[in-house]
Amino acid sequence: MAKDASRSVIAACRLWLRPMARWLMRSGVTWKEFAELSREAFVHTAFEEFGIRGRPTNVSRVALLTGLSRRDVRRVRQEVAAATDSSAEDSLNHASRVLSGWHTDPDFLAPDGRPRALPARGEGANFEMLLRRYAGDIPGTALVKELLKSGSIERLDDCSYRAVRRYYMPRQMDGHAVERAGSVLADLVTTMEYNLSRAPREPSRFEGRAQNRLVDRRKLPAFRAFVEREAQGLLERVDEWMASNEADAAGDGTEAVRLGVGVYAIND
Repeated sequence: MAKDASRSVIAACRLWLRPMARWLMRSGVTWKEFAELSREAFVHTAFEEFGIRGRPTNVSRVALLTGLSRRDVRRVRQEVAAATDSSAEDSLNHASRVLSGWHTDPDFLAPDGRPRALPARGEGANFEMLLRRYAGDIPGTALVKELLKSGSIERLDDCSYRAVRRYYMPRQMDGHAVERAGSVLADLVTTMEYNLSRAPREPSRFEGRAQNRLVDRRKLPAFRAFVEREAQGLLERVDEWMASNEADAAGDGTEAVRLGVGVYAIND
C-alpha cells in the first residue's frame, strides 16, 4: 500500500514538474540550480516540521528523512542559516493591502462607494494617510513607485493619486511578478498538501475546479470575458468579507490568521 501511494506521488510530481521545468528553462535556471533549491527545501522542512513530540529534529533524523548524508545536511543547514530572508512577500502583501483598503475603507471612498482620488497629503483623507494605515513598515516611496509602475494607481495632473486596480498585479515576468507567482503556487500546493494529509476529523480546505475537454475553441474569448467578470466579482466579495472581519477591528487582542481564496483559469 505504501509503495502504491509513493508511485502516485511520483506520478503527480511528473505532472506539475513539467510546466515548472518549462518556466525555469525559459528563465535561465538549470536543473542543477533547481536540484540545489530542492535540497535546501527538504532540509529546511525536515528541521522545521518533522520534530517528534515538539522536540527539534537532529541531523541524523533529517538525513534519514531526506536521503542525504549527515555531512550534506550540515552544509545545507549552514547555507540556509546564512541566507538573508527576502522581504518580497511582505512587499506584495502590503501593496495588495493598500489597494484593498482604498476600495473598502469608508474614509477613502466617495459617496458612490468607489475609491476617491486622494491628494498626496493635506487635510482630510489623503494618500499619505492611506499608506500609514495600510502599508505597515514598507517604505512609502518604494511602494508608490511599484504601484505606479505596475499600473495599479496613477498620478493625476494635480499630483493626487487615483486607484486603477483593486489588486496588485506586477508586470509580466518582472521580479515582483515572478515572486508573486511563487507565492501563488505555494498557497495552492499548501492547500493540496493539507487536504491530502489532514486527519479524518479535520475539515478540508476548499479546492475545486470546473473543466470540460469539448468546448468550442471559437468560444475562448467569451470564456475569458466570462471568467474575468465572475472571478473578479467573487474575489471582491471575499475581500470585503475579510476586511470586515479583521482581528484588530474588535480591539480585543484577538489572534490574527491569514485567509484567502485563489482563482486561476485553465486553457490547454
